[in-house]
Amino acid sequence: MAKARGTDGSLLESLPWTLFALMFSLAPHIQFVPWWITAAFILCGTWRFSIEKRRRPIPSTWFRGALALLCFLGVLATYSTVSGVGPGSALLAIMAALKLLETLKPRDQFVLLFISIFLVMSSLLREQHLWSLPYLLVAIFLIMTAWLRISSATGQRARRSFSTSARLVMYAAPLAVAMWIFFPRIATPFWAVPMDTGTGTSGISDTMSPGDISSLSLSDAVAFRVDFKGSVPEPRDRYWRGLVLTLFNGRTWTGNDPFDGARVHENVVYRGRPVEYQITMEPTRQPWVFALDMPLSSSVTLPRTFMGPQQQLARARPIDQRVAYEATSYLDYRTDVQLTPFARSFYQRIPDASNPRTQELALRMHNAAASDAAFIEAVLMRFHEQEYYYTLEPPPLGSNSVDRFLFDTRQGFCEHYASAFAVMMRAAGVPARVVLGYQGGELNPMGGHLIVRQSDAHAWTEVWLEGVGWRRVDPTSAVAPERIEVGRGRSMFGGAAAAWGFDMPSALLHKMTLYWDAMNASWNEWVLGYGPENQDRLMEWLGMDDPDWRKMMLTMIAVVIGLVLLISLVLSLRYRPPRRDRAAILYKKFVRKTGIEPATGETPANFAIRVDGESVIPAGTVDAVTNTYLDVRYGPPNPQALQRLESEVRNL
Repeated sequence: MAKARGTDGSLLESLPWTLFALMFSLAPHIQFVPWWITAAFILCGTWRFSIEKRRRPIPSTWFRGALALLCFLGVLATYSTVSGVGPGSALLAIMAALKLLETLKPRDQFVLLFISIFLVMSSLLREQHLWSLPYLLVAIFLIMTAWLRISSATGQRARRSFSTSARLVMYAAPLAVAMWIFFPRIATPFWAVPMDTGTGTSGISDTMSPGDISSLSLSDAVAFRVDFKGSVPEPRDRYWRGLVLTLFNGRTWTGNDPFDGARVHENVVYRGRPVEYQITMEPTRQPWVFALDMPLSSSVTLPRTFMGPQQQLARARPIDQRVAYEATSYLDYRTDVQLTPFARSFYQRIPDASNPRTQELALRMHNAAASDAAFIEAVLMRFHEQEYYYTLEPPPLGSNSVDRFLFDTRQGFCEHYASAFAVMMRAAGVPARVVLGYQGGELNPMGGHLIVRQSDAHAWTEVWLEGVGWRRVDPTSAVAPERIEVGRGRSMFGGAAAAWGFDMPSALLHKMTLYWDAMNASWNEWVLGYGPENQDRLMEWLGMDDPDWRKMMLTMIAVVIGLVLLISLVLSLRYRPPRRDRAAILYKKFVRKTGIEPATGETPANFAIRVDGESVIPAGTVDAVTNTYLDVRYGPPNPQALQRLESEVRNL
């Protein structure tokens, strides 16, 4: 006999709540999972509700099995794997949608709500934004409400389920906070899942072509935040060194893969006073570690970080999650005073047939200059005095991009000027290289930290001079000195950035953005940054000497037990039975004197009839006590009636 697959409409009241809880749990994943998964989820939810409303049978087992296999293959084809946060979230979402098509009983809805909880938790594996905490609380609240609606009686108002869910969340909140504070922290997470969401991360890449950095300048996304331990350097000194590009093919600059340069840090001579700071860096999926030029490699606290052969910091593995590290830099330094003949020739290489007009101009200007230093100043003066423009929207360039920029368009962003300057240096026999990083940053007065955005991405050059070593030269300062002297942020409101092609923000909106950034910085520092060191400092502040994981576990258990007892006390006081009033006490004495036990649910009037039938007490006395008790209990307030009841019971 075939098993019935029809629906009877019993889930019609609770099913919308389950669907809403599932959709709310899926919301953070929509921007990361393929569009067809969201579409399939909406289609399955609508289909299942229509089935319940029209009392139709659910799809057959063969159809559901084939659909599940097809969706599994779709996830596998999209991600080429089923492991990791991205594929795992997508697979969980599509399986929740397919589970709807076999939901027949409340037990099946409970399974769907369990899947909702996993969807909420998996979104935290991808990122923990400031809005993650309120989203988490609201999601749990909605899931618990849906759970209660499944178990509620027919016709029960949703308001009662809302209030019960709110109380349960409030009872659980102190337990969650205590476990979060006292649970022993470890340096690495319990899991090691790849963050393969399938989406790119905005940031500086390891190549530079005309227009690459100007496209980044359209993004106000935060690259990193900096907390200085002392005074903040001036904007003109805020060069955040990233990677160094050394190879030029006539249009594009590239660099070598990062590797640990043998004793490269010994080629740097640090002078002056150090600058100490802490950087909280957003994920880039690249190995480059940014620091104020020039960093002291041994001071960087980020594990597995080294200094490459061009004094660039890199990490042994890509940075795929937010990291915080401390560093020390020196604004005054000398590096690579001596350069081998091979290294000199390496930094002078340019394709022979590329940009011929630029090479001819460079040789002519170098021959007219008294020295390499004079040649550098002459090129900078050319950029400053002739009609060159700093703009975010330069015209497109051809294959000989430097020639077209220098002699035809004369409009460009920082990468145009850095590339042209480096090519002119190499064409004249002066070793040169291009450095990519960030320049400037905006000081947030609310949080006291420096915000470096993707729009602060910058390119500059380094030239090598005999007896001096590598010297930083920024040709952008010759064309748009305000970009370097006051920074991009202050230039926005000074009017200069409008001529460069930047949108001008309103002062109010900009101030609100700074407030939001300060909140994000505090969230990152006190919540996401609550690691082993911060936990140890907190425990020591609470009076715990030499905290270890055993002490932390015992403390957590003790605090949780104390909170459970406190919550139990609150619940016992809230749900304790009401105290009996004087009338109930007197009536109970009367019942004991009769020697007869009232039946469950028996009214005083029916009990009086039964007592009269037993002839234990005179009928008139029983009726008098009963009628007086009913008057006191259910009638208007009457002190005389209560006194009369006391007298009648006492006279028995």
